[in-house]
Order: sequence, then structure tokens, then C-alpha cells
Amino acid sequence: MKIITVKNYDELSKVAAQLLIGEMFQRHERVNLAITAGTTPIGMYEKLVAEVKNKDYFSNVHYYNFDEIPYKSGIREGVTIGDLRELYFDPAGISEDQIHILDGENYEKQDERIEAAGGLDAILLGIGSDGHYCGNLPGTTKFTDFTTKVICDGAMKERIAPHFEDRAETPDFYVTMGPRSVMAARHLILFASGTKKAKIMKAFIEGAITDEIPASILKMHPHLTIILDEEAASLLDKEK
Repeated sequence: MKIITVKNYDELSKVAAQLLIGEMFQRHERVNLAITAGTTPIGMYEKLVAEVKNKDYFSNVHYYNFDEIPYKSGIREGVTIGDLRELYFDPAGISEDQIHILDGENYEKQDERIEAAGGLDAILLGIGSDGHYCGNLPGTTKFTDFTTKVICDGAMKERIAPHFEDRAETPDFYVTMGPRSVMAARHLILFASGTKKAKIMKAFIEGAITDEIPASILKMHPHLTIILDEEAASLLDKEK
């Protein structure tokens, strides 16, 4: 586990972009990346777009979403892939044949198709204040799970409902790559920013591996890189 602490969000975004670009340059053949949506990567994608747009030598880089919240009616693509298109794929001009969509229909084939494509070279992860990553929230998946469907109870529906302008589109399930799917990637990159993430980062880094903090299992990975700004790292024991 390597921990990189930087001064602020802009520096965090820059380092995360540099790490992904480094993965893209690893080799001439296919490179497979799973990337995150949400608010933390917004600054990183702005920097990444500037480096990737109109660069034909990145045409060998393929992208996967690692979770998806579908629209109940199925009338449009899910929330995650929609956000990734807006944040990165569209402004960077990523070709459709480089985008490999996980959804509620094909999730059972996700691990198989990634393995057939050579496996994930890297996966970029955020972390929630409850210790979740991807769609692996406390109590929803087990450490032994591969890509799976998570049934939404009332509380979960309330949690994901803000993603939908029309609350009637809130689904009864979402899909996510499980812990075993994520751990199969060759490099895990996890980043967190702000004081609101300080408590969970201390528990994640310094605490025990427990299903109460789903992300804690990631510490078992042989190539985990954690990027924090000073606020997110503010509660860490400096002597450890």
C-alpha cells in the first residue's frame, strides 16, 4: 500500500490523472481501465481530457464502468455511464468501441468479458464516508462476491432516489463489481478529498479489515495506491 498525500484537491486531481495516464502508456496493446463517476473525480477528468483528447495513440485504451444504477423504465442509459459520458467520454472524444458498459442486463457476464479482454490494468475508486466503494455498501455484498445485483430496500431506494429527476424512475436494484472482481485488477487507485473523508480514511488505513468498512478489504491488494489531500489525511497517525 502506497499513500500519497498532497496539499489540496487540485493537486490530488493532477496526481490521479498522471497515474491513469501512466497506465495508458504501459504498453502498445490493449489497456483496460475501470473508472469512477461522482464528485471527487471531476477535477481529474478535466485534466485528463486535456491530455487524452485527439490523441490517436490512446485508441488502445478501453474503459469499463464498475457499477450502475439503471432507470426503472429502461428508457435511457444508467446513471453511472451517463455521468461518465458527461464528465469524460464525450469531452475527450472517446470512441464508442472503447467503452464497455455494465448494466442490469449484462452484469452476469462482466467478469467473464473483462477476463477475456486481458483483465483490468487499473481501477480508479472513490470511497464513501461509510467506507463503501463501487456499489459495495455496508451490508450489501460479501468479500467473496464477484459482479452482482443488489436489491434495493426502502432505505436504499431513498439513498439513490436523488439521482433521478423523476422519482418514479428509481430502480428496485443496482449492479456492481464485487470485492473479488475489484481485487482482480492489477492496480487499485483510491482517492479521497476533504475533511468529510478524514474519519473514514483513518478507519480504513489504520483499522482492521471488516465488512463494516467494505473498502478495508482493499488493503490486502498487492498494488494499492491511495491519494489524499491534506484534509482527508488530517486524522492519520503521522508516526505509522
